[in-house]
Amino acid sequence: MRERSAELRRRFSEEARSERPDLSLMCLLVGAEADGTLDEAGMDAVQVELDELAGQVPYRPSSPHAWAEALRDLLGGRHGFAGSPADYQHLESSLLHQVVRRRRGLPILLSVVWIEVARRAGAPVYGVALPGHFVVGFGTTQEQVLADPFDGGRVLTGTDVDLLVVGATGAPLDPSMLVPAAPLEVVSRILNNIRAWAAARPERSDVALWAVELALLLPSHPARLRYERGQVLVRRGEFVAGAEEMETYADLVEVVDESLAERVRGEALAARALLN
Repeated sequence: MRERSAELRRRFSEEARSERPDLSLMCLLVGAEADGTLDEAGMDAVQVELDELAGQVPYRPSSPHAWAEALRDLLGGRHGFAGSPADYQHLESSLLHQVVRRRRGLPILLSVVWIEVARRAGAPVYGVALPGHFVVGFGTTQEQVLADPFDGGRVLTGTDVDLLVVGATGAPLDPSMLVPAAPLEVVSRILNNIRAWAAARPERSDVALWAVELALLLPSHPARLRYERGQVLVRRGEFVAGAEEMETYADLVEVVDESLAERVRGEALAARALLN
């Protein structure tokens, strides 16, 4: 099991550092870390299903709006991909292979399905990380059309997008919110969601640990993830390893915030004391 996890992480890190990271593969590697039954054949089967769905898209829709409608009709309509509030309670909603199987998931994972199917069909498609809600964009900035896979692929009007942003932030839409999200940004956000899911369930510290460790493998990540990993290790009874991680974090932040570094070192000392 440990060897399998090490190999998955090697592949995940390698893909994250490739010139063009494969979004679907990285999501499937996350899924394999979460689900010991997802083997190579299972990952290949998901890729094949995405290929087959792409083959059902009408040939070359004529505009971004036509692309959005075609994917809505195919994925949201014919195949029933969508989400509901209950999906936020399930780890499976953040795992691509389960989302493809169940046709249910969080907005960002449903968006990955839309992106991967549309990309394979030749669409000008990308993810858009609106505050609090992930959607899919088609076309250039000048002709951009947004669709909401969580709502079955509903094509959004400008007013719809404004309401989503105001509802999440209390502030109006800023054009910078509409820029395409790079694959590694999408993966990072997925791992953030998994860490948040695990944080609300102390009994799932195993999930919290692998999610933060995968996030640390991304080329760009906040230093605070070191502190978070240390906390998780301490909760799991790995006091020395947790203390060492906290001390590493303290060394990193000391140059910008001495008081924070001192506080974290105090936590590391307290963790070591738990061994007595």
